[in-house]
Amino acid sequence: SSFPAQFRNRISVIHDGIDTTLASPDPAVSPLTLPDGAVLSAGESTITFVNRRIEPYRGCLPFIRAIPAMQQACPDARIVIVGGHEGVAYGQPAPTGSWRDLCLAQIRGQYDASRVHFPGNLAYGPFLQLLKLSACHVYLTYPFVLSWSLLEAMSTGLPIVGSATAPVQEVIRDGENGLLVDFFAPQQVAEAVADLLRNREQATKIGAAARQTVLANYSLEQCVPRHLQLLRLVADGVLQASP
Repeated sequence: SSFPAQFRNRISVIHDGIDTTLASPDPAVSPLTLPDGAVLSAGESTITFVNRRIEPYRGCLPFIRAIPAMQQACPDARIVIVGGHEGVAYGQPAPTGSWRDLCLAQIRGQYDASRVHFPGNLAYGPFLQLLKLSACHVYLTYPFVLSWSLLEAMSTGLPIVGSATAPVQEVIRDGENGLLVDFFAPQQVAEAVADLLRNREQATKIGAAARQTVLANYSLEQCVPRHLQLLRLVADGVLQASP
């Protein structure tokens, strides 16, 4: 919709596709040891949050502000925040230091730092292992490009707490395959997370619906044939490629 009207009927929107075999539920997933020595095991109350870089565009501020309330509601939970600490992938760099440190300064003295983990960026294998061990995944973003990590988390059957912003609302239907909250409301984030951790029957149902969404619309099996069909239409002259 951001393109001029005369070009819109010449644009095909096709997702790259998610490998739903690799990103799949695994009840027998092995424990994962984080770089700080913490060991995560299946069945624990692990909350995950993923950024390429920890930065405002991807919701680091409201999520970190929600940590005290999440810990108050779920004191046994471990919170794992994946992403690089330095620089940004999108938006402006932090005015001083890193966005992670600026965000944490806002909750200093209000949370148990021993149960909050910053492993940095993870290789793909451990990243998927972490998702499969997680009990709840939080994804917050400005109206922007949707992250592959959200669809991979959904593909593993994870219940999602997402921001009610344009890209997330394309994928998540509130109360059906995820829970949507106000991007600027950390208390809502904490309450939704606590709801999923306490009500595991609801969480399992939402997670299963999330995986079905990805299987039906974003899997490689769905997306690759669409790419090939588009290429054939151009190759056969049915569609004229723009110069």
